[in-house]
Parts: sequence; C-alpha cells; structure tokens
Amino acid sequence: MTAAREARSAEHIALADAHAAHNYSPLPVVVAEAEGAWVTDVEGRRYLDCLAAYSAVNFGHRHPELVAAAKAQLDRVTLVSRAFHSDRLAPFVTELAALAGKDKVLPMNTGAEAVESGIKVARKWAYEVKGVPQDAANVVVAGGNFHGRTISIVSFSDDPAARTGFGPYTPGFRRVPYGDAAALGAAIDADTAAVLLEPVQGEAGVVIPPAGYLQAARALCDRAGALLVADEVQSGLARTGRTFACQHFGVVPDVYLLGKALGGGILPVSAVVADDEVLNVLHPGEHGSTFGGNPLASAVGLAVVRLLATGYYQERAAALGARMRERLDALVGHGVVGVRSLGLWAGVDIDPRLGTGKEVCLRLAERGVLAKDTHGSTIRLAPPLVVEPHELDWAVEQLRVVIDEVGRARAS
Repeated sequence: MTAAREARSAEHIALADAHAAHNYSPLPVVVAEAEGAWVTDVEGRRYLDCLAAYSAVNFGHRHPELVAAAKAQLDRVTLVSRAFHSDRLAPFVTELAALAGKDKVLPMNTGAEAVESGIKVARKWAYEVKGVPQDAANVVVAGGNFHGRTISIVSFSDDPAARTGFGPYTPGFRRVPYGDAAALGAAIDADTAAVLLEPVQGEAGVVIPPAGYLQAARALCDRAGALLVADEVQSGLARTGRTFACQHFGVVPDVYLLGKALGGGILPVSAVVADDEVLNVLHPGEHGSTFGGNPLASAVGLAVVRLLATGYYQERAAALGARMRERLDALVGHGVVGVRSLGLWAGVDIDPRLGTGKEVCLRLAERGVLAKDTHGSTIRLAPPLVVEPHELDWAVEQLRVVIDEVGRARAS
C-alpha cells in the first residue's frame, strides 16, 4: 500500500468526520467500488462484505438484473409523485402482494417509514374496524427491539443510545420482554390495536424466539382481535432461507413491514403489506409520500420481487447458512461463547475477556472481512446471498485467526 493511497483514505475519513454528523461510528474503510459480495476501497484493497448493508444488499452489490432495471427506468421516468399513476407501480404492488399472500401494498421509502406507517394503519384500523375508543389504542412491543430511530419508534425502544435525550416520548406503547408469551398476553387488552414484533431480532444480535413464541403471539392476537404486525425489514426477503422469517415458525402475520433488500441495494424502498380489511382504512390525504412507490423504486422493487419468486435465493441462504453455522459452531469454546443463526444470518458472541465486538471487527477489516458489532462483544454476519461457499469458509477462518490473535495479545 503506497503512502499516496493511505493519504487518500485518510483524507476521505477526515473530511467525513469534519462535515458529516457523527451519528455512526464506521470502520475506517472508504469504499469506492463493489460487485457481488466484494467491495473495493479507495486504496484498491478488496474486502468480503459480511454485513450486506444490514441485509439491504441481499442480492449482492450491483446485481446485473437489478442494475439493468434501474438503468432502463432512468431512461424513461423517475418521479411523478402519487398525484398521478405510473406504469411501474401496478405491477410492483400486484406482484409483491402475491409474493406475501396479501391483497394490498402501501409503498414507502425507508424501513423506519414502513414501521411508522404500519403503526398508523394499526391505530386507524383499531378505531374504524375494531371499535376502540378514539385515542385509546395501544400497541404492544418487545424488549430489545429495533424498528428504527424516529421519535415514535425510539419512544418504545429500551436501547439507551437510541432513546436517551430525545424525549418527550410518544405515548401508546407497552413493552414486554421478547420471548415471554405470558407477559405478552398480560399486556394485551381490549384496546390493543396490534402486537409489533421482529420474528428474529437483528440489532439485538440475531436473537431467535423460543419455541412456540410467535405461534402464541398469533393466538393471543386472534383471541383479542388485534393485528399481528411482523417487522421483516431485516429478516425478510430471503435472508433467513425463507421469503419471510415468519414462515420458519408457521405463522402468518396480518401485516408485513418490508424494506432494505426490497430496494435491491440501489435505493430505499419499503412497504406495508396487508389485506384489504387492514389497508382499506386509509383514504386520500390521510397518509402519503412524494417518493413512495415512485417509478424508479417500483421498477427496482419489481425486479427484486421477481428474483424472490424463483425461490433461488431462499434456497441458497438456507444451504449457505447451514454451512456457515457448522463452521461457527466449531469456534464455540475457542474464543466464541455463543452462536445464533437463521439462514445466512448469524450473531456471534465473542468471549468478552478477549475484547469488544468492535475490536474484533477492526481486526477482521485488516484481514479483508467487513462485519459489524452490536451490543458489546457480539458481531453480526450477514453476507450477500451471492457469496460463494469457499468465500464464506475463508471469512470464518479469518474470524478464527483474529480470535487467536486477540487471545495471544491478551495473554502477553
């Protein structure tokens, strides 16, 4: 690596630190190009991407079919607002609804926007369909959740970093421990509009629910006449080896919240997907977005849905996920104290005596693997679903080497 290249990287980082708000703590890698499962920095060094932009790049960087759809649409029309129809919206929402087994799609932009929209829809449904007294509706959520960082969403977060300093908070939410069906049942009452859950908690460290939990949530919602809303922004769209993580548990929610991979790693695309009974509570002027369902987003989203309809990426995530889990399990007791995974998505708990998750991720980056820490000594692995088996093996081997290095450094 030449001094000139090192200076170029340092200059980018210094300018970003000086002029970009410090709402992230990124690794010192400045990406300039990407393709498939690999990215290249401004110094020309390649890295295996084992984060996939928090599952937004499920189909790999610059997937040729998705890029082609975007380029073709750029030559036609990109934005007309929802004041008019576009010829891309109808096929997008029709095929996405069919993929989810629902009637309707409310297209939005970011994942947090989908969650906010889902909450609004659930409250409106509670008043107009369930008959809850006006302004009395409550939404039950789970501890350890991550649904975004808007004011309403952080109001029911228990993450101090996301919540502290942003009050006063939005009322109307009840938080109970994730995985505790009894606590969930105790929190639901006649005024409950919805239960909002991640079928697998991503930011918490890929936390898998205990056996029977999601089925119990479904039954409790049915009994109380409340909606079960599944936030599949990270877990959905093939990441776990199924189109939706809920399918692993035999549960069909009333509402799917989708995002991240729905935009193919090209632009923000999100959606609330539900049946007519739920989404028909919205009327013109009550909710909207200038960019929601725009022609460019719809063209890319449609291409994503068609990739998913083949089932290829779900099968690949399941097979590669089993391979990754086998290799990660071999590290347990050797610097790793726990592994949780579903499909090609894993939370790896590093022995805290060896260091923090960020320290491990920094050392991984030095060895050409990009991953990200969450909550102390836990790191997440979520490579693009196009990663090759030998690349996956190599990434886990780099983790083993890093853990050995850290262990030796601590012992000396």
